[in-house]
Parts: sequence; C-alpha cells; structure tokens
Amino acid sequence: MASARIPVIGLEVHLQMKTASKIFCGCSTQFGAPPNSQVCPVCLGLPGVLPVLNHQVFLYGVRVSLALGCRIQSQIVFHRKNYFYPDLPKGYQISQYNLPLGTAGAVDLPSGKKVRIMRAHLEEDAGKLLHRPEGGSLVDLNRAGVPLLEIVTEPDLESPEQAYEYLKTLKGILESLDVSDCDMEKGSLRCDANISLKTDEGKLGTRSEIKNLNSFRSVARAIAYEIKRQGELLDEGGKVVQETRLWDDAKGVTQGMRSKEFAHDYRYFPEPDLVPFAVAEKEIEQARAALPELPRQRAERFVRQYSLSLPDAVGLTSSRSTADYYEASVKKRPAASKVLANWILGDLAREINERNADRIEALNFGPERLVELVELIDSGKISGKMAKEVLIESLNSKQSPKAVVDAKGLSQVTDKEAIKVAAREVIQEQPKAVADFKQGKQTTLMFLVGQLMRKMKGAASPALSQEVLKELIEKG
Repeated sequence: MASARIPVIGLEVHLQMKTASKIFCGCSTQFGAPPNSQVCPVCLGLPGVLPVLNHQVFLYGVRVSLALGCRIQSQIVFHRKNYFYPDLPKGYQISQYNLPLGTAGAVDLPSGKKVRIMRAHLEEDAGKLLHRPEGGSLVDLNRAGVPLLEIVTEPDLESPEQAYEYLKTLKGILESLDVSDCDMEKGSLRCDANISLKTDEGKLGTRSEIKNLNSFRSVARAIAYEIKRQGELLDEGGKVVQETRLWDDAKGVTQGMRSKEFAHDYRYFPEPDLVPFAVAEKEIEQARAALPELPRQRAERFVRQYSLSLPDAVGLTSSRSTADYYEASVKKRPAASKVLANWILGDLAREINERNADRIEALNFGPERLVELVELIDSGKISGKMAKEVLIESLNSKQSPKAVVDAKGLSQVTDKEAIKVAAREVIQEQPKAVADFKQGKQTTLMFLVGQLMRKMKGAASPALSQEVLKELIEKG
C-alpha cells in the first residue's frame, strides 16, 4: 500500500522597494515609463562602470528583516550570480549568496501556524521580455537594476490555504513598514513557489519551482494543481524531475519551462566592485526602535481600544489600508466601533471581492460615507436591510448614502397609522402565527414583523412595526 504524501511548500517573495532610484545607479524606478527610457551605463553593465549601493535600499532591507524577526548580518557582502538570459544585460545579477542581509526570522499566522524565514537578501531585478503574438520578443530594460528584497521561507507550509494566509499576513506587515506599494499588478510583489511531496515515513520528494504567479489566488491555485500533478505522476509509477514550471492562469495548469539549476550552476563569486562593509549595532538598534506599529500589535490595540474581538481585529489589520479606513471611520463615530467593523468586514469586504478591487480605497466609498450610512440607520431614516441597498447604489452612482436615500425616496416609514394598515392585513393573513404568539410563543412576533416588512417592501421601521403588531394583537 502506497504511503500517504504530505505537501512540503516553501515560498520566495520578491519585494520591490519604493525608492526613487535603482539599487546601484541613479536611474528612475517609476512604473509605466516608455521601454528602455530609464537605463544608463551602470544598469546596462557597460564596460568601465562601477555600481554604488543605494543607502535607502539598505535601510529598507534592514527594516523589513527586523520586522520579520531576522538576525542582521554584521557584514554585508554582495555576490555576482552568473546566468545568461535575454533580459539580463550584464550576464550576471548582483545579489547576496552565503551572507544574506537577514536570517532566522518568522511570521506568525492568524491560524496559529508559525512560518520560519530562512533568509532575506538584497538584489537587483532583471529586465522584462515582451513576447509578441506574431512571433519574436522585445526586451525592456527599465526594470533592470530595480531594488529587490527576496524573502525566502523554510519549507514549513503544507497546503495552498496556508500559503495564501502567509502571503496575506506578510503583505500586511510589508504595507505597515511603508517600504513598497506591494502592488502585484505592477510587479512590486512577486512570488515563486517550491513544492514537493513527502511520505509519512519522512522521505522527501523532488521539488518543482513555479513562476509567473501574479496574485495570491494564483499562488494557491498553482500549488493545488502541482500537488495533484505530482501525486498522480507518482501513483502512475513516474518520477518528478527538479525543474522550473510556469503557471498558466487561464488554463489552470503548470507547464515545464527549464530544468532547475543548482547553486553551483550560477558560479557565485563576490562582487569585486562593491566593497564588503560592517553594520554597526547602533544602526540596527536605531532601525529597530523606529519600526512602526505592526499588524499584530495594531490588532491587539484594536481589541483594547475599540472593544473588538481578536478575530475581527485581525481581519481589520490584515491590510494597512483597511486598518486606516477603520480608524478614520471610528474616530468620527466612536460609539459605533463594532457596527463599523461589521460593515467593513462584511458588506464592504464582499464588494471589494466582487468588484475585483485590490483594496478598500478602490471602492471610492470613504470613511465619512460609511459613517453617514450608519447614522442614517441609527436615526431611523433607513432600516438595516435598506442600508445594504443604499450601499450598492452609492458604490455604483458615486453618490453619498444620504443623496441616494433622497433621490430614491428610500426613507424608512415611521408613520404609525400607515404601519397599522399593513399590520392589520398581516394579522388577518397569519391567524396561526397570531394564535401562537397569544399562547406565549414570542419568536412568532419576529415572523410577523418579517411579513409586515415584506408587505411594505422593507420601508417600515422594524422597531415600530414590532410595537404596532404587539399592540394590535393584545387588543384583539
């Protein structure tokens, strides 16, 4: 009988630092510039040029490493990673090999899983190949030399869901540090996944590396596919080969790209044009002291300050933009801290997902509009059910909730006499429910309220509807 196989997953995240210039030269890092317009002799690797380390890149790297709990190396050394590819103008990439900037860190996931960070090292990006449908490829070297921090996990992950959770948690940490815009569409945050299968006896299988993953959802889908592919291959008596594979998001499959190189294939050697330098302990401690409030710390503060549950606080702080949005709204209406959290984690989160928005700002529904919506409910002008309709219309029309209510005539009916008319009809139509309520079955009153609300198309005040129904039934 074949042994059960356990997925073993490690992730490599490439984070682009949001510095104005590249890591070893003064060329701009602005996104979207015309192809090959942001290059110079240094990032093109022309003869006779010398790279100079961008100090801000180094400081950003230290900040991230410390936030991930890494130990900072006392000496910084850069290496040349030699390989030949059309988008690598120098024929090598300046990176770090045996002495990465940070080592031995960890990320604690909300589920309780601890993911160890093996290393975080600085390096320069390569260019970009543009493949033409009619054939042939073009090279844009604007990205060559853009500063990256590569964050590599130990193989601690065991499922696509854990990988997704790790990436979401890591992104929240990185956003809080303000070192990158973390925009996957712009390539500021890229991920490669390494997957292998291990038997329950502990024998580790051959791994495959998956590239071309441009969203967290793609990472999870690609890992799930690769686990299935390797498992079926082994079940059929085949052999998994160590290789790099590309993810095809449209087809939902991985495809072989090239055999995976080993470290010695890159012929690493120290970069002769960049002198090794020592990192003063004082500089590290200054960077540690300057770290901002990290997501987990912010979540714990939300629990104390706004009386939220820990799961809700963790959900709100998983994204810096969402946490900022919540704090901006709760400052305008402190008494509604829990209600505001429910709207953000519920209806707004659903709209972000359905509209394929990357963050809450993309909805163009600022904190002041959410507060206005909650105030309309609290004042009795609209019901909670009506508020959901108002939210959708406000998002679609870009109008404020109050403007939507006024334009659509959606104000809640608080005319007691009008509600009485509908209540009498419900009482006549639901004699059994009325009898059950008279016999002490209190839950049937809410059923009758629901029938009344349906009759008045959700416009009646729930509290007043309950009051009127109870009064009419008791009076017979």
